[in-house]
Amino acid sequence: MDQREAGGRSRAGRLVELRVHGVSAIGPAELLDQPHVRQVAGDHRGGFYRPRLAIHEGGDADGVTLEAYRWNNLPAGNAVRTLSMVILLPFMLINLAIWMRPAGIGGDPLIKALCRLLALTLTGMYVLSMVGIALDVIAWKCMSAPECLAGRSWLSWLGGRPAGLRLAVLALVPVAAIGLVWAITARPALPLHVPRSAGQPPPAPRLTAIGRWDNEPIVGRLRSIHVAAAFATLDLSLLGARAAQGFSIRTIALAAGTGLLLVTCAALLCTPPLSARAERRLDRLVSALRAIALGLTGLVWIHVLASSASWPERNGLPGYNLTVVGLYIGQAVLLLALGVALFWHRNRQPDAAPSLWFGALAASVTAISLALTFSAELVYRVSDILNRGAPTAEGLITSPPRACVWAILGFALAVLLTVVVAGVISLASRPGRIRAASAIVADDFPDAPPDAAPRLRQVRRTIAHARFTERLVPIAVLYAGLAGIGMAAVALGLLPTSPRELIQRYVGLPVSFVNFAIGAGSYLIAAIFLGLVLGGIFAYRTPGFRRYVGVLWDLGTFWPRAAHPFAPPCYAERAVPELTCRITYLVDSGNAVVLSGHSHGSVLLAATVLQLPPRVTDRIALLTHGSPLRRLYARLFPSYVSDEVIGEIAERVDWRWVNLWRDTDPIGGRVFPPQQANEVPDASDRTSPVDRRLRDPHGVTPSTGDIFPPPIRGHSPCEADRTFDEAVRDLGTRLGRVTNTQS
Repeated sequence: MDQREAGGRSRAGRLVELRVHGVSAIGPAELLDQPHVRQVAGDHRGGFYRPRLAIHEGGDADGVTLEAYRWNNLPAGNAVRTLSMVILLPFMLINLAIWMRPAGIGGDPLIKALCRLLALTLTGMYVLSMVGIALDVIAWKCMSAPECLAGRSWLSWLGGRPAGLRLAVLALVPVAAIGLVWAITARPALPLHVPRSAGQPPPAPRLTAIGRWDNEPIVGRLRSIHVAAAFATLDLSLLGARAAQGFSIRTIALAAGTGLLLVTCAALLCTPPLSARAERRLDRLVSALRAIALGLTGLVWIHVLASSASWPERNGLPGYNLTVVGLYIGQAVLLLALGVALFWHRNRQPDAAPSLWFGALAASVTAISLALTFSAELVYRVSDILNRGAPTAEGLITSPPRACVWAILGFALAVLLTVVVAGVISLASRPGRIRAASAIVADDFPDAPPDAAPRLRQVRRTIAHARFTERLVPIAVLYAGLAGIGMAAVALGLLPTSPRELIQRYVGLPVSFVNFAIGAGSYLIAAIFLGLVLGGIFAYRTPGFRRYVGVLWDLGTFWPRAAHPFAPPCYAERAVPELTCRITYLVDSGNAVVLSGHSHGSVLLAATVLQLPPRVTDRIALLTHGSPLRRLYARLFPSYVSDEVIGEIAERVDWRWVNLWRDTDPIGGRVFPPQQANEVPDASDRTSPVDRRLRDPHGVTPSTGDIFPPPIRGHSPCEADRTFDEAVRDLGTRLGRVTNTQS
């Protein structure tokens, strides 16, 4: 018998408490509160652990076998993966949009198609940003000017060479960029022995879909389509520059083939068979499409390299500015169509919140806005560096395209206005949040001594801050609206007049102020990007910091890649099947299992419970704490997490479910709606015992032998709380499998 398998066995009839952590990057020893642990299943990325206790075979403690599932290496196992999530943030957001569809709408195929087309435009934008840096700024502008090449030996070796040679050599930069995102988003397939559901029909839009079906065929098709479109975008940029010499039969033929390739890619994204798992013909078609795209790129590269006629080197790369603006206009049209579709198929019930049907549009606008500004900032910053730090203005050799300048101005204005409005909302809502927090504190600590006043104020502030979470959704919607307006300004890049002259003429602001605003906006974007990078690094290295920043990554990477294949890989596709397999094994070994999940761990367990067969769910119970199921997931993903889905989870475990929550927690909360004050309790209502509120902190004065009052736990796990042990005992008793109680 394998040593790990032997260590993972429990004596029949025992109670196993399986703990699944949240966003905190803690180790299994901290999760189990034991100094020595051993791995009993899984691998280095995700595995199951038990205490290594000589006196208890398999890690039994007081009649309960403790086991922990560590999954935090799946979404962010190393610094490279964490940084890739920052770089691929727009792709992750556009992938979220397809999962944020409203519940119960009839235009599901249309909304999916629009989200996937928007995702395709993000791939084109990514390639065009690399084209702008490598071909427009460096190969076309800088290398044609001796003053730009002076002192730069790494560029001067190509200076004075034919423009075709320069473009062909620098075109390898976008090719490498495409290969980079292709490589860092690839993920090994699941082991062959993992049960796959290739023969099952796709489930309805519910949390049941997560972790149930094999998503690799869909991601593979999307990847082939996006790779083909990426190379086609590069080909059109090269052919647009080549057309400056005059149209030839070869140029027209290659452009027509490339255009047809792009249209085919867009059409395939709108076909219903794209989501079919066993569609072999479609697999062969997209593979052939990718091969054709690679072949066309080779022909275009040779065509540009072999061009011997002189190139009219003036202004920017021919056709580049028009292509960029055309892409932005196409995105605006798609966003408008998505907004109309969401509005037309919205939930028309009087109590439906507008944010629940606007979420997909807000996520799409935010994704495109971030991609647009990051791309514009890269082109602008490279231009500024090549100008040797001089102010970038129209007429300088390496001046960026006008569309990039408008993008920077629009984004900076949207961010500043959002910050101002968020500050106003924070100040306006503060009295109400303080009043609610004061009422909670007064109920929790009615007999607090006078010297506890400072601690009481701190608790009130913490609760008031935690209640601000509900205001974040409308703030995000506001930013999306402002960013959409800013994106519309990019169309002004088609005008021959520079942004500085246009603003001075029609707004009356001096050119010096406009230059300052452009520079400040550029540095603002650079600071945001640097902040995201540092946040990703600290989220990996610092567990406390990851608790707040990592929640965004874990929320975004929980959902499978259904819109953009270059989004970070989904960890639920492995974690849910792995948990399903382990829980089934424990139950089949004669054990009863209490599933304990904190934060995102509770969401993983909720999705897992929906996959388990009845013979397994009859012998499990669910204990969640700090759960964002209702507070975040039900608001953002109403098609997949709703009252019906949460009720189904409770029914699966026969209402053996306890959810612990704190008022000081900004992320977790109730899983069922609170009972109204004028509502008469129903004796048949089984939701009331599920949600159990924890007073936080336990007290506001130091206990005997201590000089500090109990800490405010907020979103921290609840394993150290006495109520947690009581909940485990309660659930174990209801399972009828506890031999001894926990101390």
